[in-house]
Amino acid sequence: MAHGSRLAARGSRLAAHGSQLMAHGSQLMAQNFNFMNHETISNFYNFSGRTVLITGGAGVLGAEMACALVGCGANVAILNRTVATAERLLQRIEQMPATGRGRAIAVTGDVLDRESLLRAEAVIGREFGHVDTLINAAGGNKPAATAGVDRKFFDVPEEALRLVFDLNMLGTILPSQVFGRGMAERSSGTILNVSSMAASRPMTRVVAYSAAKAATDNFTQWLAVHMAQTYSPRIRVNAIAPGFFLTDQNRFLLTDKDTGGLTDRGRSIIAHTPAGRFGNPEDLVGAVLWLLSPAAAFVTGIVVPVDGGFSAFSGV
Repeated sequence: MAHGSRLAARGSRLAAHGSQLMAHGSQLMAQNFNFMNHETISNFYNFSGRTVLITGGAGVLGAEMACALVGCGANVAILNRTVATAERLLQRIEQMPATGRGRAIAVTGDVLDRESLLRAEAVIGREFGHVDTLINAAGGNKPAATAGVDRKFFDVPEEALRLVFDLNMLGTILPSQVFGRGMAERSSGTILNVSSMAASRPMTRVVAYSAAKAATDNFTQWLAVHMAQTYSPRIRVNAIAPGFFLTDQNRFLLTDKDTGGLTDRGRSIIAHTPAGRFGNPEDLVGAVLWLLSPAAAFVTGIVVPVDGGFSAFSGV
């Protein structure tokens, strides 16, 4: 009887301890729930005090990212080979509401020239300090690097192939080396690469561009693992894969230069895009801000499609 009483008493103590643990767990859950309120989530997207470098930042897609980030308080360096193009973007930024707005500068640089990138890093350092975030948005296709009726695949010139591959692949690696070094030293930073639907769904005619973007996807995953394991898990590397957005590089394939109407290829793309349209530059903003923000602190090594459902559609 005494032994049974002792066991019962011990069971009661264990039950009481379990109840305490459950109560503590409930308190923690409640604290976490209260923590994730509107103010906290809004603060995820407050980039005040952060410096973002966007290569090819004056292009159609890069410019929209620049405006969104400046609007969220970031200091943005727009890297472009020609400053005049970037300065037109600065004029647009100056017209944005001043409240909460960050700053923007135009910086001359060539993503295929390491020395020019080092000079750009020095300019940005003097103006804003170190680069916290790198967006590799420089890239694109060239008509001479595409196959078609007028140019068979066998006749696509080597020079054009090298130009497109270097611009999209090497033009992503070199900036990641130059500006990723500082991130490694500080054990913190984010890199966002701009891939394409052509990486996972190779497009007819588009030879070098499809191959280069596929390499960009692979490099994104490789660099994400390398930076996290070798330097710090607080360095994240991801990519976005835009679907079909009309840009200067692909307009010649999707629209007729004389009439402005869609080509057969353009109509086929729309037919295979469930959203039923080309993307608008602002369609990228949500994914970009999320991947660069603390809301994605446990996200690295992924490629996010922003394609209106193109990659999900089987065609039937």
